Amino acid sequence: MNNRIQELRKERRIRQEDLADAVGVTRQTIISLENGKYNASLQLAYRIARFFDRQIEQVFIFEEE
Repeated sequence: MNNRIQELRKERRIRQEDLADAVGVTRQTIISLENGKYNASLQLAYRIARFFDRQIEQVFIFEEE
């Protein structure tokens, strides 16, 4: 699953650490999400989408195999 977290974060000039604090995870989790090494739980995906005032589908791109 791909995502637009890094793009949205940079548009708003938000540090990884600030996003992590806002959604209740570690900076390492944000790094892993941005690098595609970790898929967010539904709850975390919702918190991230809400942080950016977007729908989950606007942040996370699900591609069926």
